[in-house]
Amino acid sequence: ALHASAQAALPQVEAAVKQSIHRLSVLLGLPPEALGAELEREAPIPTAPDRVIVGLPSQLLQRRPDVRRAERRLAAATATIGSAVAELYPRFSLTGAFGLDSLGSSNLFEWHSRAWSLGPSIRWPIFSAGRLQAQVAVEDARTAQALADYEKSVLIALEDVENALVAYLREGERRTALAAAVAADRKSVELADDLYRKGLTSFIDVLDAQRALYIAQSELARSQAQVTLDLVALYKALGGGWESQEK
Repeated sequence: ALHASAQAALPQVEAAVKQSIHRLSVLLGLPPEALGAELEREAPIPTAPDRVIVGLPSQLLQRRPDVRRAERRLAAATATIGSAVAELYPRFSLTGAFGLDSLGSSNLFEWHSRAWSLGPSIRWPIFSAGRLQAQVAVEDARTAQALADYEKSVLIALEDVENALVAYLREGERRTALAAAVAADRKSVELADDLYRKGLTSFIDVLDAQRALYIAQSELARSQAQVTLDLVALYKALGGGWESQEK
């Protein structure tokens, strides 16, 4: 029955493998079947390293694309508000005169667009202070939003790492326990078979021991695969790290 169940699940596994190969090929800009010959070869489940280099939080913030994008948006917003505030202050020049200070040709010659030069070195658009202050308020709100987005992206990144790390460590513990269970069940099979050969037990006991062993081996194989998947999820949450592991 266990063998039949495993055989029934095999087509689904093969379909999932095919779909993953297609997805990887497309992500690399290749036709769906481009990696088929390379990835369809039989190979054991990749073994996770004994030690995973998580790195410092500062390294995490440098690697995560979403965090870096939010940080750049915050930097741009900060620079913009700096420019808006600078417009409120006098501009120094080497000449002094009375003239017009307009942003568009439609109001170029209107009186409210005039600007004063106070002496030969200071130019100050004194009649547009209200507009400039409103612009500062707008940019300040944008900067506050950019800061909130950055803080949120950092917290999400840290949460992703913590969740992935917990899943990886706990599944590793489960794999160790299952490996011990497989070893114990294997000894039970040997003992049951020895007792049966000596006429001290029935063959049913041997079958029960073998069934327990097969179940434990199946669970161990699933756990080994899950450990590898959890490691991939951890590297994804970290934004990298496998490069350091390979060195």
